[in-house]
Amino acid sequence: MNLIVLTPEREIFQGQIKSIKVPGISGQFEILNNHAPIVAALGQGDVRILDNSGNKKIFKIKKGFIEVLKNDISLLVQGVQE
Repeated sequence: MNLIVLTPEREIFQGQIKSIKVPGISGQFEILNNHAPIVAALGQGDVRILDNSGNKKIFKIKKGFIEVLKNDISLLVQGVQE
């Protein structure tokens, strides 16, 4: 899966990943390979990325949106703390 994480100021991450966990407004959920298309609002919490090499990246967001379409994931967020 290809992931891009953007804030209004800069690009936080771009690359191939195995999974991503995000803080949905109704609770945390995980996106894995071949996930159904989705657009969802995100609340405050941790975003956890597992890349193809097995490395983990965790950062906090205030809010944002995620879009998943054909293994392309776009994460648009505000207030990132790495």
